Amino acid sequence: MTRALSVSELNHQVKHLLEASFLQVWVEGELSSLSRPSSGHWYFSLKDKKCQIRCAMFRGFNQRVRDIPKEGDQVRIRGKVTLYENRGDFQIIVEQIEPAGAGALQQAFEALKARLQQEGLFDESRKKPLPPLPRHIGVVTSPTGAAIHDILTVLARRCPAIPVTLYPTAVQGKAATGDIVRAIQAANAHGVADVLIISRGGGSLEDLWCFNEEAVARAIAASALPTVSAVGHEVDVTIADFVADLRAPTPSAAAEKISPDQTAWIKQLQQSELRLAGAARRALTRMETSLRHLTARLRDPRRQLMDKAQRMDELDVRLGKAIHQRLDRSRVQSAHLSQRLAMQSPSRRLADSKSSLKGLDERLVASISQRLERQTNRLEHLAQTLNVVSPLATLGRGYAIVQDSGGGIVRDADGLNVGDSVTARVAKGRIEAKVTSVNP
Repeated sequence: MTRALSVSELNHQVKHLLEASFLQVWVEGELSSLSRPSSGHWYFSLKDKKCQIRCAMFRGFNQRVRDIPKEGDQVRIRGKVTLYENRGDFQIIVEQIEPAGAGALQQAFEALKARLQQEGLFDESRKKPLPPLPRHIGVVTSPTGAAIHDILTVLARRCPAIPVTLYPTAVQGKAATGDIVRAIQAANAHGVADVLIISRGGGSLEDLWCFNEEAVARAIAASALPTVSAVGHEVDVTIADFVADLRAPTPSAAAEKISPDQTAWIKQLQQSELRLAGAARRALTRMETSLRHLTARLRDPRRQLMDKAQRMDELDVRLGKAIHQRLDRSRVQSAHLSQRLAMQSPSRRLADSKSSLKGLDERLVASISQRLERQTNRLEHLAQTLNVVSPLATLGRGYAIVQDSGGGIVRDADGLNVGDSVTARVAKGRIEAKVTSVNP
């Protein structure tokens, strides 16, 4: 049987093969997961959009670096490709590191931030106010993360009476973007919460990247519920922070910002109770004093009844007199109206109208006859005037109008040639002729 290699032998051979094939390489990528333990060595990953590689830079080399790189930096490294035999990890032993501009993730972050800001998604005018006393709080986060624990702890201390609904989602990895969008939409469709916390604990830029995705930003912007972004630690900033109606530096701070403090409420209620009790005692004292005054002023009911009875008798007499006076005035007014009605009888007015109409009819007939006569005379005069200036009258005196073959009027003999056909229009009829001679 073929002899099997041990793991140590295989790793040793692979290491030797890598170091012999790649003597020294330059690699450019985005720096992430930087760790600087007390030993002074640096351990980090270098990555691009698809892959990543582990790197180690020992203290003897990194002490020469003037500007210490940070998460998200795009860097160029020079080193040797090798294998860390103990774990079988493919890695680069870095001897030199230098900046190469902003990292790809950071560039994508800035590009998306600039585009959404230009669209107005960060404008203060579109941000919704948070309810001063939320009746129900929704939380979009991982059910197993530290964020939900911190939020519930703060709410239990400040105001445990507010119910909380968790909309569970992944908060890291490629699938997290779609999960977060669906959780936000589910919270809006559910219609129970009146404020929504979108949260997770701290992590690297890659860990928090799902909160920098455009789909999550637009889902937050489209939310009808007021939103609070509480992603990472205080130094972490995501696109979700800019789009949300309120940014909280941590999940605990988000719970602090949207929940009332029950201790302050109890103190306020106690003060209100004291003020209410004092106001009630003062009101009772005033009412007691007023009651004593009214008791002193109270008259005997029998006396009041007699006064009212006498007043009723007086009003009854006055009412009878008023009724008789009103009836007398009505009779006089009725007689006056009857007399006026007789004078304005319709038959009399009709007779007057017929007489007036007959006179108007006669005047109208006379006026029409006079106008027709004037118009007839004017028409005859205009016809005579038109006949005087009419070309036909000129033709009647023996003149003729000569036209060439094209129908144009001949005004100059030079326009004709011998043999041309012409037409002469006289008073009665037309004459077709041919030119035999032209005398200009």
